[in-house]
Amino acid sequence: QAQLVESGGGLVQAGGSLELSCAVSLDTFGIYYVGWFRQAPGKEREFVATIRWSRGTTYYSESAKGRFTISRDTGKSTMVLRMNALTPEDTAIYYCAASRQYYSPEIYSQYDHWGQGTQVTVSS
Repeated sequence: QAQLVESGGGLVQAGGSLELSCAVSLDTFGIYYVGWFRQAPGKEREFVATIRWSRGTTYYSESAKGRFTISRDTGKSTMVLRMNALTPEDTAIYYCAASRQYYSPEIYSQYDHWGQGTQVTVSS
């Protein structure tokens, strides 16, 4: 059974918005962060945003600051990434991930649970 399931990807024009959701079905006891990474063709996976599951503290990459908003609903075990002002450079597969590590929430190797990913394509 998948423990992190993403939804909400799709095709959008530049300047548009998308909202990605991640359904978290794993045991969140001991989970520090749930976040998003993305990977474009030919590029390494990169950090987008993450949220401290218990406290709601948020962290963003420089490219996401001011455009993306991450939030979570612990009661519904969901996490959402609202993306505004999208550009073609945001085109990638977006992965939901969960970390049981306290330090370095922007480092993908700190995450030990991953979803299958959802495609986001931004046309110019």
